[in-house]
Amino acid sequence: MPTRDEIMKALEVVIDPELRRSIVELGMVRDIVQHDDGAVDVTVSLTTPGCPIRSHFETAVAKAVSGLEGVTRVSVTFDVLSEQEKGDLQKKLGRSSLPAGALAQVSNVVCIGSGKGGVGKSTITANLAAALAADGRRVGVLDADVWGYSIPRMFGTGGRPPVSAERKILPLEAHGVKVMSIGFFVEEDAAVVWRGPMLHKALGQFLEDVEWGELDVLLVDLPPGTGDVAMTLAQMLPLARFVVVTTPQPTAQRVARRSAEMAHRVDLDVAGVIENMAGFVTPDGERYAIFGEGGGQELADELDVPLLGKVPLTMPLREQSDAGVPLVLADPDDPASQAIRHVARGLQAMFPVELPVLQATGSPGAHGGPGEGPTPLGMSLPMA
Repeated sequence: MPTRDEIMKALEVVIDPELRRSIVELGMVRDIVQHDDGAVDVTVSLTTPGCPIRSHFETAVAKAVSGLEGVTRVSVTFDVLSEQEKGDLQKKLGRSSLPAGALAQVSNVVCIGSGKGGVGKSTITANLAAALAADGRRVGVLDADVWGYSIPRMFGTGGRPPVSAERKILPLEAHGVKVMSIGFFVEEDAAVVWRGPMLHKALGQFLEDVEWGELDVLLVDLPPGTGDVAMTLAQMLPLARFVVVTTPQPTAQRVARRSAEMAHRVDLDVAGVIENMAGFVTPDGERYAIFGEGGGQELADELDVPLLGKVPLTMPLREQSDAGVPLVLADPDDPASQAIRHVARGLQAMFPVELPVLQATGSPGAHGGPGEGPTPLGMSLPMA
């Protein structure tokens, strides 16, 4: 059997995604009990009783300890740090407060990714969010495509987001969806030319300093490809599901496979595949397979996940994206709208029947246009 010190050493690989440090360094390993049959019980102390990343700790602790020779079973239980312990941790970290958990009230996070640009990932994200909202879900969209941000235009919204009394950024709201984008903090149509560390800091603030409020689902529009920004975001959201968007042709399907591989490497659950541009449907209802056939189903079969839907390309789908009103709202009977609503229903089927609020902290997200005063982002990130 490994010693207690060896178990603690193994647990150093378990990182708190919010505090960015090992649970050993943070003093979150409350107790370790070893049994004669090789079983090990580990108790981990959380900062909040409704910690949204609890299952992340459970999986990571079990994986780290079960890898030690002689361990036959790992049981992980939880308690909560006392106020005194929280105060000591704040002093140790040099912080005035611990993260309240900006996503603590978000029940589900879904990352929408693709192997390359130009497959309509943002169009799918915007319309999927609108479809979920139309079904009565509380929905948010984080536009994490920092170089190719387009979500503000697709929702017809813009301006500086307001700031709460607690100095939290409040998302703008359009068509019943809370929206946050780097586009709200740069001049319109400006190129974002920041290097990696600055981008990572901005994305970290979107997750830590934005008051999303109570959401049933947060959709994250990832940058295309498998770059470090996409990987960093995936690692910040260990409980997120990952949905791959591809087009039908085999070349696009093979490229999209790489984004799924990235998700697997950072332990994200690949929930399914969406095939976009699955034929062009004319106003008269004729269909032309201009991008080929079958790539989405092939990718879904290869990944052993469901094909959530096949969304055809229609002229109104493009027109409404430019007009700032999602097609699913402007024309629910359009073939593309019907396909996206089918995807939304399939996605909801993966969620619990009752979507619980994990913890009520802070003030609810705000709605509307630009607010007054500086934003937390403005204090640390220069304008592009």
